[in-house]
Amino acid sequence: MMNVAPAIVILGQNSVTVARKIISVLPGAKLYGLADRTSGVDVSFTNFGETLRELFAQGTPLIGICAAGILIRTLAPVLSDKQQEPPVLAVAEDGSAVVPLLGGLGGVNDMARRIAEALDVKPAITTTGDLRLGTTLLSPPPGYRLANSDDAKKFISDVLAGAKVKLEGVAPWLSHSKLPIDSQGDLTIQVTERLVTPTGNCLVYHPATIAIAISAPIDDAVTLVQQLLADAKLEKASVAGIFAPITAAANPAIRAVASALGLPTRFFTPNQLERLLSQGYSPAQASAIAATGTSPLSSSSPDVAIAIAPQPIDPNTIGQPRGRLAIIGTGPGGSQWMSPEVKEILKSATDLVGYKTYLDLIGSLADGKQRHESDNREEEARAKMALDLAASGRYVAVVSSGDPGIYAMATAVFEVCDRYAKPEWDTIDIHVAPGISAMQAAAAAIGAPLGHDFCAISLSDILKPWSAIAQRITAAAEADFVIAFYNPVSKDRTWQLAEARNILLRHRTPDTPVVLAQNLGRPGQTVKVITLDQLVPASADMRTIILIGSTKTRTIKRSDGNLWVYTPRRYTEQ
Repeated sequence: MMNVAPAIVILGQNSVTVARKIISVLPGAKLYGLADRTSGVDVSFTNFGETLRELFAQGTPLIGICAAGILIRTLAPVLSDKQQEPPVLAVAEDGSAVVPLLGGLGGVNDMARRIAEALDVKPAITTTGDLRLGTTLLSPPPGYRLANSDDAKKFISDVLAGAKVKLEGVAPWLSHSKLPIDSQGDLTIQVTERLVTPTGNCLVYHPATIAIAISAPIDDAVTLVQQLLADAKLEKASVAGIFAPITAAANPAIRAVASALGLPTRFFTPNQLERLLSQGYSPAQASAIAATGTSPLSSSSPDVAIAIAPQPIDPNTIGQPRGRLAIIGTGPGGSQWMSPEVKEILKSATDLVGYKTYLDLIGSLADGKQRHESDNREEEARAKMALDLAASGRYVAVVSSGDPGIYAMATAVFEVCDRYAKPEWDTIDIHVAPGISAMQAAAAAIGAPLGHDFCAISLSDILKPWSAIAQRITAAAEADFVIAFYNPVSKDRTWQLAEARNILLRHRTPDTPVVLAQNLGRPGQTVKVITLDQLVPASADMRTIILIGSTKTRTIKRSDGNLWVYTPRRYTEQ
């Protein structure tokens, strides 16, 4: 089955409705749309052929909502290895037909069935083996892996020609198929988690029945686990996942083994392991038992345990994932300000935490997410909520406008972690994703006022005394920094901006350029230039960023009457 999110490719806006139905059954799928002919897509492209061939080369499953012939002619030059090619399907623009074209080994027929079910049509499957045998030997269902696909073509041909099949091992999907099962069959299908050497007349399927549990840091963990599997004569393709107590979630050995084997990780809370631990099992043994329901094999390491379940296990239904907390910056305005990294996080996150105004700026990227809105001043409570959600295994995005590390939620989260230090928070994978700051956006809109040394000062005296703010304004003015003022004016704070101007006028001339940027990236955006002596509280609000020029900052008058503002990189005249 596919491990890469599919790409749904459309050439016109009429295909969006069908594409959305397909995405509903293929979570994570990205919608690619032809530029100038589509809108509201995840990725816009201008060259259909290059885009398709590049995605195909990357192993991305392709669903083209277009004529099958277009896909065939476009991909024909890059077709080479049947074993490696990803699924490729053509879907009619009105959703009336679903045609699997390539990727029989990659599960294309199963994907076609899922899409057809969503569109309420019958898939146009033409694979003889699928139709006559009632199953897909080349692409087994989740939980099984075919070890010798090179032998499958002749094997299937022999079965279709009348050969009987002996089934060794347990696999309901085979037992319930139309395969000619016979205990005396000349051909064999073997279902086993053991190391075996396949032969031409025997197909070997490895069920995902093995759980590996790790409970403590281990030197060279990958080598140790591989050796334990080899000693037990177990096939690594049958390992379903890496399991551990949640207290070990940050253990680098777990990440190393999971990465080396390409496996998911799942974790158990103390409550889930309490009974097993009380019976004398080690944390690793308890985790292996919790994952499989069976006793672990003997192991040379007390911190690693291996157990084998009687049936394939689905890690997604066991324990919980490691909690993730991403603190993101959306930029000062709409989606055009967001980095690709931030957009990817928003697509993957399960929960969004933030001030309602900022969550609304995300637009459709918030669809399907659990929203946790709060007042803008409830930063500590918001941070605690986000950490608690992540500790329960959720993927939480804490949303800030601008850059999350500049007067925003990144600091609030780390302050809470430092102040309260709850043990369960230590298990969370925390990541900060930067955004375009308001001062950067304001500077770009008017030229280059931050072209030389600058600093940022918040005029809000809610979290620090005015005396500290005044001291910093004075120091910055004396040092001749360009200054970015954040939080300049609110309903309850008006005099601070006037006082800041008065301090600056002791060190700057009245005609010093001042940039007022309001509602950056949002409806009603304005960016204008005034002089320092014109700066009054009525000039700004909390949606305004103010840039105060240095003594070297200059303006250039343009032919349309507007101004450019910049601060030279050199302090000496050339």
